[in-house]
Amino acid sequence: MILWHNPRCSKSREALALLEARGADVQIRRYLEDAPSLDELTSAQAVLGLSAIEMMRPKEAAFREMGLSRDADDETLLRAMAEQPKLIERPVLFAGDRAVIGRPPERVLELL
Repeated sequence: MILWHNPRCSKSREALALLEARGADVQIRRYLEDAPSLDELTSAQAVLGLSAIEMMRPKEAAFREMGLSRDADDETLLRAMAEQPKLIERPVLFAGDRAVIGRPPERVLELL
């Protein structure tokens, strides 16, 4: 399992704690420091089965600063996330060919 994790985010910390409490073998990826590429984000979108906007944090200042809108096409939004990874909703847990955004954090337990 791979967790796209931001240790400064309480929801991300909660999700990690839930996984660790159940003995899950989780590899941490600090996605703000090791940003996913456009290809990785496109793959994540396919596995999550979500639109790009559903993978984003539209209330982040960067969303407005980049001139983005909720109506933008997926490619534009995915490119924005690759450029500014803080726009990615967190945490995201990947387990094989499945993935889930941990909002609420208990959602990560679906992949155990």
